[in-house]
Amino acid sequence: MFSFARRWCDVLLSRRWCNALFRLKPSKDVDTLFTELVHTCIPPCPKFDIDHLPKRVQNIRSNLIRLCGEAEGLLESHFSTILASYKNPLNNLKVFPYYNNYLKLGHLEYQILSQHLNNKQPKKIAFVGSGPLPLTSIVLASNHLTKTTFHNYDIDVSANSKASALMVNDDDLSTRMVFKSTDVMDVTSELSQYDVVFLAALVGLDKKDKVKVIEHLGKYMAPGSLLMLRSAHGARVFLYPVIDTDCDLQGFEVLSVFHPTDEIINSVVIARKHYSHNPKVLQMPSVNSSSSSLIAPFNCNCRMMIVHPNNCSHEIEAFNPLNIHGNMFEDKRS
Repeated sequence: MFSFARRWCDVLLSRRWCNALFRLKPSKDVDTLFTELVHTCIPPCPKFDIDHLPKRVQNIRSNLIRLCGEAEGLLESHFSTILASYKNPLNNLKVFPYYNNYLKLGHLEYQILSQHLNNKQPKKIAFVGSGPLPLTSIVLASNHLTKTTFHNYDIDVSANSKASALMVNDDDLSTRMVFKSTDVMDVTSELSQYDVVFLAALVGLDKKDKVKVIEHLGKYMAPGSLLMLRSAHGARVFLYPVIDTDCDLQGFEVLSVFHPTDEIINSVVIARKHYSHNPKVLQMPSVNSSSSSLIAPFNCNCRMMIVHPNNCSHEIEAFNPLNIHGNMFEDKRS
């Protein structure tokens, strides 16, 4: 696996940097390269410590993540433009080649989220790093959280312009999908209004930058609110940054970690902002309900393994919301 990553990255890095971005634009050759890389990283591999990898391999990994991030952004921008040419863009999302993966990931994240919200729908969700084709927000808003407002943050004005254009002819999502062109590091008190904050995998490609963003969110998110993050596991760490749940989430209580073993690449981490009052009950005033909803610590007889405030954990049934491959496993934490 390491030899392939080395070879693949060397091919890309041998090209002139001034042409690299152009060559990463969607094309048959680029698609073939990335498909080969993804298929190489999907099979299970022995657990390893990234920090203990040879320096050259670490550099290759960093370059691969950056290149994958650029290519993913270009791919989304390309298909966002295509979708905008349709009269009803949201009715034609299947033209995006990885749409089914987003459907699966959205369903998985909704199932995880609902377990920690007592199955109540949040009023407002922030998605940080939504990009030109905000499929996670679209899938969740259309299929699962049909009364929730989504505030999509992206530092790129053109990305938000493309994304918002996709909502124009949809009477529902055009009112529930809000786009904010700003650096989330400049957003402070506004973060306290969200019940849930999603942090995109490619926000903070460098570990130090990722931790800075998490620390900023932890400073301004409301006590008891939830943070959903995407990470990577096994060889997939060569495609996306990794969240170290032991040290990167200061100020948060890690609730659950889910590692897919199918074509869904990202692991899912859910954490709760620490709260200073009664640790047995959390108040979330903006969750949709007839009155303020309460999120209480879960009993240990739940259907999926949860990390509890009292550090107990239990797994009654393997978590597989799609019931397709039986290919989801969880980190057991105690």
